[in-house]
Order: sequence, then C-alpha cells, then structure tokens
Amino acid sequence: MTVTLITGANKGIGFETAKQLLELGHTVYIGARDAERGEKAAAALGARFVQLDVTDDASVSGALATIGAAEGRLDVLINNAGVLGAGAIDGPTALRVFDTNAVGIVRVTEAALPLLHESSNPTVVTVSSSVGSFWAVTNPDRPEYGLPLALYAASKAAATMLTVQYASAYPGIKFNAIEPGTTATDMTADLGIGRSPEESARVVVRFATLDTNGPTGTLQDEAGELPW
Repeated sequence: MTVTLITGANKGIGFETAKQLLELGHTVYIGARDAERGEKAAAALGARFVQLDVTDDASVSGALATIGAAEGRLDVLINNAGVLGAGAIDGPTALRVFDTNAVGIVRVTEAALPLLHESSNPTVVTVSSSVGSFWAVTNPDRPEYGLPLALYAASKAAATMLTVQYASAYPGIKFNAIEPGTTATDMTADLGIGRSPEESARVVVRFATLDTNGPTGTLQDEAGELPW
C-alpha cells in the first residue's frame, strides 16, 4: 500500500483528499494540530491519526517518527495545512501566516525526507495558490486580481518557490505545487466563494498519484501548468 501523510487533514480539502486516497487503497495518516478533531476525522474515514502542528518542531518530529516506526517509509507527503490571515496586516499576523504556510512546509518536508528516500516513488504535493503568482494577481482577467490577501498571497509565493527549490535539490523525489481551485471551506467562509472541497481534492489526488515519470518542480491547476 502507498503510505501517505496529509497535514491539516481533519477538514476541508485535506479531509476530502484523505477520503479519496483511502478509496484508492492508500494507507493515509491524517495530521492535525487538534488531537480530538484529528482522531474524530480519522475514525470517520478509517484513516490513521498523528498529532501534527506544522508550527511546532517537536510535534512534526514526533509525527514522522510515529510513521517511520509503523511503516518504515513515506510514499506521499501532502503539505496541506494553511491559514488565510485576512484582515489587518501587522507583524504578529505575518509571522503566524508565514510560519504555517511556508516555514511549516520546511519543517514537515525536512522531517519527512529520510522516509521519502525509502520509497520507490516518493512524491510531495504542496497545496499552494495562484494568488501567489505575480502573473495572476497582475492580470485583470484573473479572479486573483485585486484580492485583499497580501500575507496569504506572499506566503503562497514562498510555498511555490520552496517547491521548485526542493525539486532541484532532490531530483529523485517529485515536488509539485498545486492550485486546487477556489474552494468553499472554513478558511474562506467570510469570502462566500468557492466550489466543494471534494472537487478541489481531485486536483490534489491527481498529483499525489503520479507515476515515476510525472512532472516535478511545477505549479499546476486542473488545466495544466501555470506561469508564476
């Protein structure tokens, strides 16, 4: 079975991605900061739970150690945890958004690398956003144009750049950033926009199930590669 870890997977796109990958036969570990919510989500799906707060080094190390002891490898890592950080822009908010959306990727990926190296088809998918694309936010024909999400956009630009840099550093592992599509989740409730998490999760699943010849170092949505 393919062993998969999804961060921030107790709800939204992460939860639906876990559900779809379980249906494909993956062994799925749901990583969640809140143990009660994470355990409830895992039980509902028939997945496995690891307590994982992407902003806490000890939590990340402990989660990967648990998976390593049980499985001996990790085939797929999905960096899904994220925060929106809408509203007032200030230093504390910026630190929180970047710590979750960018630094969290570094924490989890670095901790996962030894287990990914044990896989025959290691794959890392980062749920990024085209709102972090200079091309998209400066194009008046794009929905990203004018969105008041400066911190989120900047942190997702960092997430995409981390993806490209990791792909370059580790050619034996596929690293791709994806734009899942505007999705109606708890995070975007105040914006009142988006399609179902189930639909957006299909994009994540497609890149989580690439064969060994799949692309790496890209930002893509369901239609193909995006300029950024």
